[in-house]
Amino acid sequence: AQEKVATDTISVDSLYREDQFYTSITYNNLQHTPTLFSQNKFSPGISVGFLRDMPLNKNRTWALAAGLGYAYSGYNTNLLQSVNSNGTIAYQIAPNTTEYSQNKLTLHQLEVPFELRWRNSTYKSHRFWRIYSGFKISYLLNSKYAFTSNTSEIIIKNSADLNKISYGATLTAGWNTWNVYVYYGLNKLFKDAQVGTDAMDLKTLNLGLQFYIL
Repeated sequence: AQEKVATDTISVDSLYREDQFYTSITYNNLQHTPTLFSQNKFSPGISVGFLRDMPLNKNRTWALAAGLGYAYSGYNTNLLQSVNSNGTIAYQIAPNTTEYSQNKLTLHQLEVPFELRWRNSTYKSHRFWRIYSGFKISYLLNSKYAFTSNTSEIIIKNSADLNKISYGATLTAGWNTWNVYVYYGLNKLFKDAQVGTDAMDLKTLNLGLQFYIL
């Protein structure tokens, strides 16, 4: 009987994985901004998806993971966009005297995250410490810029100036359900856009929480 229990324990442990659905909620902070650029209100980020866990060692404390998900990003700023007569987009920083109720860029992306994982979990307990470092590639599905004031409204959909592919480094660390999440974009949000003579080398730093659900 003792041999039977030991065999069953090893069998269950050999199948143990941390396959997980994930959800993250972040504040999106833009880096490398042009002169006088600022963010206002709250710039939210939300992502959901699934990660497949692939353990690397016998104790299954180290693993690789790859997944697929969807991400929404919103950026409330003082960067104004308008369409020129030739169809190109012009960018300028809103003067302090400009009054508007909305000035927002919204992105919808398909994301593919990769993670190198360390955790001290076991198949018996899902309450554990984790540190997951990784890399994420995102593909832009849809974008919308919306400006609204008392006198005008501007809508620009699927701007060709935005990079279709974005990528960056990720770090998730925490205990059990609660985890601090950081993403830093390694390439620019816009391709070659300019504000006056300043190149617009905007990159994203996302700070927030990530939740894993088995």
